[in-house]
Amino acid sequence: MAADRDCSETLRRAVLDAAGESRPLQLMGHGSKAFYGRACLGDPLSLAEHSGIISYEPTELVITARGGTALKEIEDALREKGQMLPFEPPQFDGKGTIGGAIASGLSGPRRPWGGAPRDLLLGMKLLDGRGQILRFGGQVMKNVAGYDLSRLMAGAMGTLGILLEVSIKVLPKPPQEHTLMLSAGDWAAARPLLHKMLIEGVPVTASYSQGEQHKLRLACSQQRVEQIVQRYGVEAVDHQVDFWRALRDQQLDYFTQKEPLWRLSIPPAADIDSKEQMLYEWSGGVRWLFSARPGSEIRSRVENAGGHAILFRNGDRSGEIFHPLHPRLADMQKGLKQVFDPEGIFNPGRHYPDY
Repeated sequence: MAADRDCSETLRRAVLDAAGESRPLQLMGHGSKAFYGRACLGDPLSLAEHSGIISYEPTELVITARGGTALKEIEDALREKGQMLPFEPPQFDGKGTIGGAIASGLSGPRRPWGGAPRDLLLGMKLLDGRGQILRFGGQVMKNVAGYDLSRLMAGAMGTLGILLEVSIKVLPKPPQEHTLMLSAGDWAAARPLLHKMLIEGVPVTASYSQGEQHKLRLACSQQRVEQIVQRYGVEAVDHQVDFWRALRDQQLDYFTQKEPLWRLSIPPAADIDSKEQMLYEWSGGVRWLFSARPGSEIRSRVENAGGHAILFRNGDRSGEIFHPLHPRLADMQKGLKQVFDPEGIFNPGRHYPDY
C-alpha cells in the first residue's frame, strides 16, 4: 500500500506541476493503443508503474485493479476462478492495460452479449487536472446511485483524468464454447440465417463474416451444438480458440492491409453500398473497412444508414478521427473537460481537436 501511495503521489505531483505551467501531458501505458485517436503533443507521463490487482472477490463478481495493470494479469487471475472480463478487451500486441481498455472504450467479439466497458464499470479512483483524487461509484451495483460519473471515463481517451483504480464487474466463463461455420455465400446471404438463429435463442457469444466465410461462437454443451447443427444445417468446427483471439486482437490476414482502416457502427440490418470487402462482427453491428476514399464520403454513407464511423488506424491522424459530434454534445464535452481538466493538460486533441 505504501508503494501505491508513493506512485499515486508521484503522478499527482506531475499533474500539479504540469497544470501550474499549463503544460500538456501525453498519458501512456504500454503503448498498445498509441495508433488510436488523433495525434497529440505533450510530455509523456507513464502510467505503467501504477499497476497491480488491489482486490478480487469471485463470489461478488468484481475485481479492482490499478489502471496500469496488464490485461493478461487480470485475465490470468480470473481464469483461475473460472471467470472473465465480459467485454473481451482487445490486447493487440499483448501489452494492453485495464486503464487503457476503459479509456479507449474498445471491446472484443463478445461485446453485444457480454456488455461494453461503460456498462461493467462499478467504480473508479480518478486523478483530475487539479491534482485532486476523486472516487466515483463503488464495488457493487447497489452503490451506484444517480448518474454514474465513472462511465464518463469510458471512451474519453484519457482527456478527463488519470484512471488510478477501476472496479469492474466480471462474469463466469462458459464451461464450453464451440464454433459453427455457415455456408451461405456472401454477407447478404448469410445474414437472414444468422438473425434467425439469434431470434430463436441460439447462445451466440461472437460472430464473424468476411467474404464467403461466416463463423459463430457458441456457449453451450456438445449436445446442444449437435442439435443446432441439425436444425440449421451448419457445420461445427473444432479448435478455434486461436481464431477468436486473433479476431479480437486484429491479427487475422484481413487486418494486414495498408489502407486506412475504418470502424463502422451500423444497425445490423442496414446496408451500405461499398465496393471494398468488409469484415463483419457483432452480427453486423460493427464492420471493418479498409478504404482510401475520403472520410466525408464514408461518413455520409454510414450516417445515411443510421450509424457512425471512426478512422481506426493507418490514416491521417491530424484530421477528424472520431465521428463529428452534434453541437450540443460537443458543448457538453467541452464543459466536462473544463470541470475535470481546466488547464487542458490531459491528452489535448486526442479525442477531438478543440479539447
